[in-house]
Amino acid sequence: MRYLIGFLTMATILAGGFAFLFKSNTSEISVNDLPAIPEARVLSVATSSFAIVKKSDEDIENQKSLVNLPSEIKAVYMTSWSSGSEKKTDYLIKLIKETELNAVVIDIKDFSGYITYDIKNSDVEKYGAKQIRTLKINSLIKKFHDENIYVIARITIFQDPILAKAHPEWAIHSKTKCQSSNINCQMLSSTLWLDHKGLAWMDPAAKEVWDYNVAIGKDALNRGFDELNFDYIRFASDGFIGDMGFPVWNEIIPKQEVIKNFFKYLREQFSDAKISVDLFGQATIDKNDLGIGQIIEDAYAYFDYICPMVYPSHYAKMFLGYKNPANYPYEVVKYSMDSALQKIGNWKLEIGNSLAINKSPKLRPWLQDFDLGADYDAEKVKKQIQGVYDSASSTPESINGWMLWNPSNVYTSEALK
Repeated sequence: MRYLIGFLTMATILAGGFAFLFKSNTSEISVNDLPAIPEARVLSVATSSFAIVKKSDEDIENQKSLVNLPSEIKAVYMTSWSSGSEKKTDYLIKLIKETELNAVVIDIKDFSGYITYDIKNSDVEKYGAKQIRTLKINSLIKKFHDENIYVIARITIFQDPILAKAHPEWAIHSKTKCQSSNINCQMLSSTLWLDHKGLAWMDPAAKEVWDYNVAIGKDALNRGFDELNFDYIRFASDGFIGDMGFPVWNEIIPKQEVIKNFFKYLREQFSDAKISVDLFGQATIDKNDLGIGQIIEDAYAYFDYICPMVYPSHYAKMFLGYKNPANYPYEVVKYSMDSALQKIGNWKLEIGNSLAINKSPKLRPWLQDFDLGADYDAEKVKKQIQGVYDSASSTPESINGWMLWNPSNVYTSEALK
């Protein structure tokens, strides 16, 4: 069995930061009803165990985007700690060059709220939100580009403990804590609402939070990243949901509308860039917003790539009739992708000749390359990939590759030959 040992640091086993299990395909459920991953499966943050890299000399000039873009993206995830390690970087480049892979997704702002390279941004400096783990980001991009590797910057949005402490008036607060406060609790970091991992979240309706993250994304594009991948675009979950108080959201406008408006804002701000969004895998199946504001059809008009996290281990017992869906990677992935493709088809019929910005959305799912629910060997990884390809056979224009997630960034090369 391959054990999940995080490389340097890991907050969660998933892109998206929430481990949930799907119920049967005939039911529609809220995320709040779903069980979280057992704590034993999740590695804690341990930044105190690592020396933060200090700037010793200047980086090279900003890079240009890759000229020869791959027609189909096949990527692996890379933590910011890995991107700061020459050994780990060389390992991933070698893996990519020796397999069918052609792209890498690098954390530049993760669950911690830290921007992990030497960004020049006054707000980031003021908030103490910079923790340099990758010493020379431009040089790193060049190193990948020199090997014709497509480089994606991953940015988490509304889970942000650093920004929450700097601007509690934009963050979610605990109603219980606020009741015991004698002053306006929205100005206090001590009353912030925390999820089960002790992490604070921003109010998704706060436009200042939107602007802050857009500025980070624009800097990343200027550095030479080929694409921006946005995660945690959702309302908070996996905590005491009833205790959440929002300083900006009026709790009348549907969550779905708040998130959709942010989707639209991102496209307006990055009109000429390639952008992608990570969504819960269940969004491929359900019609509701999962209690977090995510409707997959809302993303279609605004992103180049929609990236549902269709990890087979996160479907509940008896999904599609299987006692352990993790043992059926092909069936689970293909079913989810087929459902998402059907949603695209229906959406295109609905928009007709409207002025939607993007009429050709493409799916690019996150797939599982970690042990959970079953030992994920080469065969199981391959079956997931085959599920994507077989789903795409009917409408190949609507699927563009796949991405593999492994929290320790050690991948099953035998599945990628």
